[in-house]
Amino acid sequence: MEGGILTPAEWQALLLSLRVGVVAVGVGLPFAFCAALLLARCDFHGKWLLDGLIHLPLVLPPVALGYLLLISLGTRAPLGAFLLAHFGIRFVFSWTGAALASAILTFPFQVRAIRLSLEAQEAGLAEAAGTLGANAWDRLFSLHLPLAMPGIVAGVITAFAACLGEFGAIITFVSNIPGETRTIPLAIYTAIQTPGGEAAAARLAALSIALALAGLVLADFATRRARLAFGR
Repeated sequence: MEGGILTPAEWQALLLSLRVGVVAVGVGLPFAFCAALLLARCDFHGKWLLDGLIHLPLVLPPVALGYLLLISLGTRAPLGAFLLAHFGIRFVFSWTGAALASAILTFPFQVRAIRLSLEAQEAGLAEAAGTLGANAWDRLFSLHLPLAMPGIVAGVITAFAACLGEFGAIITFVSNIPGETRTIPLAIYTAIQTPGGEAAAARLAALSIALALAGLVLADFATRRARLAFGR
């Protein structure tokens, strides 16, 4: 390590994990808010099915999800080949694929947290705003979005922390490529499989525990602050 806390390869894995988490959560957040708003405020046929599909990643083995992504978005799969040929987009064996897999797996965390905040709102508030002339967009930005902020904050931080620990879907879909797809969990796996890698595995495991604990504490703190700020 040359006196450092982590080796260059371990720093690379850490930075890649952070990059994957930020992109996964950032891209998934708008869709999560729309899904939560739809489930919390609308009644329609098949709502139970949509709810089940959104939460399916919570019970689906990550390896199974990775396999489904591989046969759907691999370069030899119809959709994957189309995206590569016409748009130059390749998810398989790329960090963007790791972000996609992480976004799908952590999507329910964001939806659930935001939905709980939306359902905690008084239903009459939207009706009162409508009678005062507020259209759908006015109610979205001046009512639903601010009041859902505690759930948004909690969902984002929890999903980000979960992204940092994702292993099965990533290694199945994008493999374990140093500098490209080797996140912290994959780096731990590599260290365990390498003779004399016990120390590296212990360092990375401790780092993972610290990041996960920090994420949970930060989520709770940020949620409390958001509730105070928005009078919840």
